[in-house]
Amino acid sequence: MEERWSTEHVLSLAPDTSSQKAAGKLSSPAPWSGTGTDGTALWGECRGSGRTPYRTVVELATPAYQCSCPSRKFPCKHALGLLLLWSGSPEAVPAAAPADWAAEWLEARRDRAEKRAAAPADPEAARRRAEKRGARVAAGAAELRLRLADRIRHGLADQSTAGPWEEVAARMVDAQAPGLATRVRELDTVPQERLLEEYAMLHLLATAATRIDELPAELAATVRTRVGYTVDAAEVLAGPTVRDRWLVLGSRDTADERLTTRRVWLRGAKTGRPALLLAFGRPGQAPDLALPTGHLLEAELAYHPGARPLRAALGTRYGAPEAGPAGPPAGLTVAEAVAGYGAAVADDPWLESHPAVLADVVPVRTPDGWYLTDGRHTVPVRASAVPEAALWRLAAVSTGRPLAVFGEYGHQGFEPVTAWPAGHRPVGLTNA
Repeated sequence: MEERWSTEHVLSLAPDTSSQKAAGKLSSPAPWSGTGTDGTALWGECRGSGRTPYRTVVELATPAYQCSCPSRKFPCKHALGLLLLWSGSPEAVPAAAPADWAAEWLEARRDRAEKRAAAPADPEAARRRAEKRGARVAAGAAELRLRLADRIRHGLADQSTAGPWEEVAARMVDAQAPGLATRVRELDTVPQERLLEEYAMLHLLATAATRIDELPAELAATVRTRVGYTVDAAEVLAGPTVRDRWLVLGSRDTADERLTTRRVWLRGAKTGRPALLLAFGRPGQAPDLALPTGHLLEAELAYHPGARPLRAALGTRYGAPEAGPAGPPAGLTVAEAVAGYGAAVADDPWLESHPAVLADVVPVRTPDGWYLTDGRHTVPVRASAVPEAALWRLAAVSTGRPLAVFGEYGHQGFEPVTAWPAGHRPVGLTNA
């Protein structure tokens, strides 16, 4: 029997709340005609305000969408409505061969994918590009070290000759080191009491960037990632993969004027390994990747190289996500989570946080802020990274009783993402 997506899964693809509401109105058979599915795609025509119905196609594996409507949102309400119809009323989207217009779009997608896969590689040209970029990154990192030393020489309290860091960030972009540029821009917002710490960590990274070829392979890969080198998912998936039934621990979206970033955390049911999947969407467009929290997905993952591999690329899936265990995942005490982060930082000094499930903790609000306590140890919540409403929701689902909380622990505190109240399904916090 074909696995259908849950309503939660479909709605997680929506670019905003208004799209979710609009899609709900299109989730019944009434506005649709010519619907069908071949197990890999959905299609249908949706009646709108004009004479001609909107033609909508959804390719399920990616997923990818095509609609003849003029909406700039992606996916549009018609694609979401078709998915909701398929999810909630299977008989309304019967098995069939694709309509001609749907088949044309699906075939064009397959052709493009095949051409990309068949494109010949030029290793010599790739080597020359890598050498050229390496030289530019090293030069940019050396300049950054001088700029940091300059600021220290004048004194952190002396801002008369400092000026904003934007110019230096632009220089790092020119040096093809976007990771350094991002960290440089953040210096203008760092509190005075933490400025020396940030200078030191950035100086360490810039120094490592000038000596990448001298570092151990795993640490060199970590430095490249922090500096801003990227590795294509296809290249990562060409290496070793790990097949497991992955429990979806939670997800969180962050957005700026350029793109929306979705972080999805997994844990292997057999291996116990954590993994982080990243997906991106343009403004007004939700990232393609959507996995429901608390579900299990059997799939192959390939980890990006690094001293502490965490980020992964999603490879072959073996079926749709299925409901996970009723209870919470195995967790740690607060002390064990702190020790785990310490061990991770020993491998990657620039690691801001590390995923952890805290077992049997209670959220507490004090005049100094929010905390999580297990009765023996207490960890502060990094409230600046979590909406106040999410913290009150955590308190509400706890009702003063211990519960499991998944999130990221780092030197600035714990960022809760998902809560497991006793006897209930997981509750997402950050995207609430």
